[in-house]
Amino acid sequence: MIDGGGLDVRRVAGALGAEVHGIDLCSDQPPEVIAALRRAWLAHGVLFFRDQPLSPAQYLRLAGWFGQPVEYPFIKGLDGFPMITPVVKLEHERSNFGGIWHSDTTYLEQPPMASMLIAREVPPFGGDTLFACQYRALDALSPALQATLATLAGVSSSSKADVSRTREDRIRDGGRDDARREYVAEHPVVRTHPETGRRALYVNVAHTARFAGWTEAESAPLLDYLFAHQVSPEFTCRFSWQPGSIAIWDNRCVQHNPVNDYHGHRRVMHRITLAGDRPR
Repeated sequence: MIDGGGLDVRRVAGALGAEVHGIDLCSDQPPEVIAALRRAWLAHGVLFFRDQPLSPAQYLRLAGWFGQPVEYPFIKGLDGFPMITPVVKLEHERSNFGGIWHSDTTYLEQPPMASMLIAREVPPFGGDTLFACQYRALDALSPALQATLATLAGVSSSSKADVSRTREDRIRDGGRDDARREYVAEHPVVRTHPETGRRALYVNVAHTARFAGWTEAESAPLLDYLFAHQVSPEFTCRFSWQPGSIAIWDNRCVQHNPVNDYHGHRRVMHRITLAGDRPR
């Protein structure tokens, strides 16, 4: 589909995701093209680009077209570019960073609006990333369950075991001074997207520990159901990386999961996080 800004935007799956062709992100773009990119992003949840060998400065400029880059709370950024975080799995490592379904850092009072990755080095096979549409996940639930969930808040913690198991290795070799602080935040289980007005399911297995006012034991049966439901295949798409590939996804309505199927090989990505607001 040719967008109003002249972009060639091609859907990759029924639920979410589109590849954008015919644009050179190494060059500055006029306001109408930047606006078209953002419209496509809001429509598809995640945008993918190929063959974009951006320098760190060019990568930050691209991020600025979508939002405000911020530093990641746990890991140091690149020298001279503190808002670009290296995401690395080395040949001898078995765990990958963030290797579980999640929306980034929902344990913050103001979780990020979006995240971006650019591939610098990729393994000879594997290392894809999965994405899941949380608009579709919520819409597929019964009206009665949707109404119940709309009354609940989820409690997210940075110390939940499923996230810390992939974070500790990076803290040891590249952590910030405050990296061991625990973050806890409460957010609506059903959030309304501030730009599209659509409602999305907003819990995730990596960070959501319980419902506010409920014990973990009381919360577990319903949360376990939601964790399995929200990543059903019909809500997902999959992206295979090449050097210079870029993905930018909307953390307000999309979850992601990097597949850990390339042991013995190196994978180097650079991430930028974009500032968000408090979920409502």
